[in-house]
Amino acid sequence: MLEVVDVVVVNWNSGVQLADCIRSLEANALQNIGKIIIVDNGSTDSSAEGFELSDKVKVIRAGVNLGFGKACNLGASSCTSDFILFLNPDAFVYKDTIHSALSFMCHPDNQKIGVCGVQLRDENDHVARSCTRLPTANGLLVHAVGLDRFFPKLGHFMSEWDHSESRLVDHVIGAFYLIRRSLFEDLCGFDERFFVYLEDLDLSNRVKARGWNIQYLANVRAFHKGGGTSDKVKAKRLFYSLRSRVIYAFKHFSRVDAVLVLFATLLVEPFCRIAKALLSRSFSAVSETLTAYGYLSIWLMKRLFTKS
Repeated sequence: MLEVVDVVVVNWNSGVQLADCIRSLEANALQNIGKIIIVDNGSTDSSAEGFELSDKVKVIRAGVNLGFGKACNLGASSCTSDFILFLNPDAFVYKDTIHSALSFMCHPDNQKIGVCGVQLRDENDHVARSCTRLPTANGLLVHAVGLDRFFPKLGHFMSEWDHSESRLVDHVIGAFYLIRRSLFEDLCGFDERFFVYLEDLDLSNRVKARGWNIQYLANVRAFHKGGGTSDKVKAKRLFYSLRSRVIYAFKHFSRVDAVLVLFATLLVEPFCRIAKALLSRSFSAVSETLTAYGYLSIWLMKRLFTKS
């Protein structure tokens, strides 16, 4: 029996990257694809135009930027195959990428694997560090002050590992995130409080908590540029990253640990970031940091005064 997957791609002003992504699916994996669902988050660059001509492609126009998690949930609501692949628009697949990943997931020995990721390579054909550990409060504190750059094992990013062998991991990033649809629906999908960043890590945390495993396949490859369209809005990108960290901490850690993460994020990290920017004479980075923390302060104040 030929296994099929529905592919959800969330687009926001991705330019030609989206067309490259869809072409790679149609050229290399069409026999294993039930449908391709593009959720367009209010793009203004016409990147989502013209795809309706394909029988397998469905375009959902949100009209506004819903955020990644909410848009993924919207796309997943139209899925009917046993598997869903969440694929970034700045990624594309090679011949046998999806076939090999599906074959692994459908093997009788792998019925407790809930999520599968593959080896991602960048424009220079370097292997991306695409797996992480589930973060601890101490790990996020280390990350806030930048110590994980010097001592990678102290943080949750697995940058010390070369990703050269297949293994069970805590998390594979959402650029290529293959999940059983029944499991995704059982977990009620992505937590939409995460506008962007860490929504995939939060989902992996809940996958593991339900007793499922997550597999990284080093022998199956896909391309991922990284950064994507968020390169265009660096201050907003930093704000959403910081905000997601705070949300994650208060969702998964004890109250004391979450407050420690919040204080480190607010009272230590900005000075570390600004000092680093000044040392490198990057005054734009100083401005971006100050802007991002301005956004974060406004968000925190709104939460404080809207809490009952």
